[in-house]
Parts: sequence; structure tokens; C-alpha cells
Amino acid sequence: MGDPWDDGTREGPLGDIRVLDIATLLAGPMIATYLGDFGADVIKVEHPKGDPLRSFGWQKDGVSIWWKTASRNKRTCTLNLSDADDQETLCELVRGADVLIENFRPGTMERWNLGYERVSDLNPELVMVRTSGFGQTGPYSSRPGFGTLVEAMSGMAWVLGEEDGPPIVPPFPMADGVAALFGTFATMTALHRRRQTGRGQCIDLSLLEPLTAFVGPQVTAYDQTGTIERRAGSRAYFSAPRNAYRTADDRWVAISTSAQTAADRLFESIGRGDLVQGGRFDTNHKRIRHADELDALIADWVADHTLNEVMAIWDEHAVAGAPIYNVLDIIADEHVKAREMFIEVDDPDLGRLRMHDVFPRLSESPGRVRFSGRALGADNEEILGPIRARTATAADPVRATNSPTRGRDT
Repeated sequence: MGDPWDDGTREGPLGDIRVLDIATLLAGPMIATYLGDFGADVIKVEHPKGDPLRSFGWQKDGVSIWWKTASRNKRTCTLNLSDADDQETLCELVRGADVLIENFRPGTMERWNLGYERVSDLNPELVMVRTSGFGQTGPYSSRPGFGTLVEAMSGMAWVLGEEDGPPIVPPFPMADGVAALFGTFATMTALHRRRQTGRGQCIDLSLLEPLTAFVGPQVTAYDQTGTIERRAGSRAYFSAPRNAYRTADDRWVAISTSAQTAADRLFESIGRGDLVQGGRFDTNHKRIRHADELDALIADWVADHTLNEVMAIWDEHAVAGAPIYNVLDIIADEHVKAREMFIEVDDPDLGRLRMHDVFPRLSESPGRVRFSGRALGADNEEILGPIRARTATAADPVRATNSPTRGRDT
């Protein structure tokens, strides 16, 4: 009667992996996106009203741009997981899946009788990725898990912003993006372990823990030195000079001089080769102590030159500097074009749709964007039809044989 899953002949290094994505918005779904980019067969299960991502962020003609990119390479179907019949339908999909990704508030899957104990009983080889704001345990586990809250609590917002200004939470879903990368790594690790043991496992992925690690060894630094990092704008506590500087034509550039040779090349490029001598700036720690002086010198020099002039001089001296781009600059950049960082995809709603390609690039088994995010319930018949046909046959073999299969409205 058909199989809702592919036949295992999909292209890509993960073509034999089947992923059931029942998560919403970003962190959990992006794990499935990364797996799908490299060939995994991803079935996206949405509530009949649609994933909230469909109304998130930029829109064109009522179509979500985030949805088109974050849900690429995913077939989609609709189930109401608070409904007992649809819970059983999901269980049928679980039987054939390798990975199940969810991000409901801890306890919700258990309330629906879809917790790890049950799904692993249905499919002992299943890897279940449980994404939440604060993890499956602990006093905060039942709190809403929005990335903004985690960005605030991880230490990230505390160090972002000007020295005399307020903390800043990133204006994009940083916590979700970092958690998705950690989650993809954990999923592949669990799948590798399954090859050794024959069994799946449960991954408890919080948004808070990966982002706290991503910020750096702030706890270790406090433990050993008593240091509490403070806001410093675009400066860094570990390197100087490091900042953003305005050019004569009202553009911006940024530099990094962690290595002494990088700092020396910068000094030479702005006509201050004398700074290389004398011993005041010959180590990173000394430069950090004199960061105000160095910043003033560099800012004055940059302010007297246009962006093109700055970059020409810095390129000549191999300075570790770069222009600060907006999106127009990104897509016009010759290196971005040469690397083909963006591709065009035919989309039934928006026509030719430009989006980032699959990264990183594998020499022997690269990923590929096969299609962009699909319409709500676009693959209901293909995915749910075989399951409902089998259910109808089991319930009433005679009627099922004599009547066309009709799926229940969702």
C-alpha cells in the first residue's frame, strides 16, 4: 500500500537517514534542515494551522522568507498531535524513522503519550532530539524556551553593547542557530553510536547550554582570575587594537590584530611604523593596556580615507581588516560570487528565489538544495495516505477494498 518514507535511494551522504521533524520555529527545525541539505529524507509535521515560522519575520505576498529557507528539502504534512488518532499516525511514522526532532515544552510529549519511553519502544533504533530552552530537567525546565531569554541568561547580552550603554540581545536568533549546530553534531554522534550498538538514544538539547559554551570560558576565567567581563563595544578583552572605524565616505571597517605580526603590519599601513619599535606595543597585553591611544590613532587615519582607499592600502600591507557589509555589499562582493555562496531555486510561490547554498562544502559528497519550503500540507496524501489506507484496511477490510481511501480532515 505504499511507504510514506522514501525508498532509500536519495542522493547525498545522508540519503539513507529518515528524519521526522515535529519541532516548531527555529532551533529544532534547523537541525532537520542541515540533515536534509545533505540528503536525509525529512518529513516536516505541522499543526493543521501551520508552523509559527510561516508567519515569522520577512513576508512577501503573505509568504514567509524564513519558511522558504529553513524548511527547504522537507516534505510536509499536517497532524494535530493533541488528537489521539493523529498521535497514532505519528507513531506509524516513528516506526520507519531514524531521527525524531521535537521542541515542545518538557512534559508535553509525555502528556500526548509520545515520550521517549514509548517511541523508543516502537523503534529501538530511533534517535530522539529533545530541544528546549532550559533542558528536560531542572527548576527552569517548564519555562518558555525562547532564544531571547537564553541570550540574556547565557552571558552573551551582558558583554554586547557599548561600555556606558545597556546590554544588547542580538537582533537575530543567535541562540537557536548555535543550538541547531550543536544539535546536528549530537545527532550525527548518536547515529554513529547506533552503528556500534544497534540502539538509538535520547538527546537533551537546551538552548542555554550551547550558547553559554559558545560565549567562551567566562566561568573558567572568573574561577581562576575573578574576572567579570564588561561591555566594551566592538573591542575585545583578548586583543587590541580591535574595533570598527568610520571612513571618510561614511562606511565602516573592522580589524583584528591578535597576532603581533598583524599589529605590526597595521601600524606600517597607517604610516606609524615607529609604533613597532620602542617596546610599548610589542605584545598583545601591552597593546590592550594602551587600547584607547591606539584606537584614536587608527580612527583618525581611517576617517581621512575612503573605504576603497583604506582597503587598497590594507591589502597592500596584508592587514587583517575588512569592510563591514550590509546585504547589498554581500551579494555584490567578488569573492562571494566566485565562491557561489548563493544559489537560485525555483519556488512555486515566489518564482526564482535566491538563498544561501549548502555549507560546508564536501569534496566527494556535497549537499544540495532540492526545493524550498513547501505549502502547508503539500505532501499529506503522499505521506499520510499509505498509513490511513493501512488503518482503514485493518478496521474494515471489505469496506477498504471496495471504497477509495479518504483521509480524515485535519
